Amino acid sequence: MDAGDLRLDMAPGRAVECLMEGMGLSKKELADALGATPRTLERWRSGDTYPQRDTRRHLAALVEFDRHLGETFADREVVRVGRVDRVEAALEALDSGVFV
Repeated sequence: MDAGDLRLDMAPGRAVECLMEGMGLSKKELADALGATPRTLERWRSGDTYPQRDTRRHLAALVEFDRHLGETFADREVVRVGRVDRVEAALEALDSGVFV
C-alpha cells in the first residue's frame, strides 16, 4: 500500500505505543525507521509535538503494516523494521494466492 494514500487514524503517540508493543520495537528502532530521534518519539507520545505530514504518512503506513502482519502471521516476532516494502509485497502476494 502506498504511504501517500494513508491517513493516521489515531494520535501519533498512540501509534508509537502500538508499534513498539505490536512489533516489539525499541524506541531507537522505531525512531530510526521513521527518520526521527527517540526524544522526538517521546514528544509525540506526550502530545507536546506532532509529526510533519510525510512522517505522519510513514507512521500510518507502519501502523497499517503492523495491522496486516497481525492478520497474516500469528507469530509477531517475524519482522523487524527494514525493507518494509518487500515484506508488504510478500504479504500482498500471499493474500492474492501467489507464493513467493
